[in-house]
Amino acid sequence: MKNKVSLWAMAGLLAIAAIAYFGPRWTATGPAPVSTAEVGKVDTGSKGASNATGSKSDKGGGAAGPTPVEVIELRPAAVQEDLVAVGSLRSNESVVLRPEVAGRIAQIGFRDGQPVRRGQLIIGLDASVNQAEVAQARAEFELAQSNLKRTEDLARKNFVSSSAQEQAASNVQVSEAKLKLAEARLAKMRILAPFDGVVGIRNVSVGDYVKDGTDLVNIEDVGILKADFRLPERYFTQIRVGQPVEVTADAVAGEQFAGVIDATNPRIDANARSLEVRARLSNQERKLRPGMFVRVRVIIGERANALLVPEEAIVPLGEDFFVFRVNDGVAKRVKVKIGVRRAAKVEILDGLGAGDQVVTAGMRLARDGQQVKIVGSRESGVGSKDIAAETGKK
Repeated sequence: MKNKVSLWAMAGLLAIAAIAYFGPRWTATGPAPVSTAEVGKVDTGSKGASNATGSKSDKGGGAAGPTPVEVIELRPAAVQEDLVAVGSLRSNESVVLRPEVAGRIAQIGFRDGQPVRRGQLIIGLDASVNQAEVAQARAEFELAQSNLKRTEDLARKNFVSSSAQEQAASNVQVSEAKLKLAEARLAKMRILAPFDGVVGIRNVSVGDYVKDGTDLVNIEDVGILKADFRLPERYFTQIRVGQPVEVTADAVAGEQFAGVIDATNPRIDANARSLEVRARLSNQERKLRPGMFVRVRVIIGERANALLVPEEAIVPLGEDFFVFRVNDGVAKRVKVKIGVRRAAKVEILDGLGAGDQVVTAGMRLARDGQQVKIVGSRESGVGSKDIAAETGKK
């Protein structure tokens, strides 16, 4: 009996706990009542949303109102036709000085990285032996000259034969040749700058013994630089000496350097099928250095009546290109032929004419012949900064 009473008591407690936990949830399962005012608000909002949606769709379809767009009016402008290649810079003149004879360095006449003049002493080798040889050869030459003079005096008096006079003259010539040879050897002990330029970093010091052919230091003429680059062989008829070029270097960002084509190789590279070209440019400010990687732009022509549109106006479709031209408030899709690209603009070769209005912004055009409303217009010749200023004024 006690066990039964305990079980019934436990079951009763569980039932009370279940009613207390699930009771509020059972009473809240149905929708909450909505007042008449709230219903009116909901209906009004849904009606507005429906109208807004309908209006938006009408605009997108062009039935309820034209699509607002910005256009650009085409005006003839000058455009340059060019070729772009990569290359490297070279010094106008460059040489690595090497001694022609072995010797010990006795004098260094420059500082590393210092400008030098033509004929300036760069390296002086110990020339004491050579100076002695020159002195000896000069003495022998002077003695031979004295003997020749004395022999000629005696020959006039018939005291010596003509053969003796010839022998004396020959000795003078031999002595003179020995003197010149000794002077030439002495001159090779002084290494001079062959041209004006900037000397590099030396690898030797005073007292070093160097053999003939040892690299001493380099000299570079960097006042004028050469840009060597290659172009595809199909352009060789369009390249001529004197054509202007523009050179840019990654190491000197934001700057352009003007130059001209100085020479072209008469032979086409059979392996690369390319033409080797050399341009010349001034470097008086020393902003460029030999060995730099550069990009070279060769201007091969210029057209004064080109039509340019912004890149965003072009609509590619497969292999064709289209633009939307506005006539009497209607946007017509026009197929165009494009040319060169320059500064975010594209040249139109065919399909448009001067004075045409082309859509550049806001062109959410679903179909050809859609009604549009022009909200902003500018001419194709106006720069981007001027456009921003004019838009602000409007």
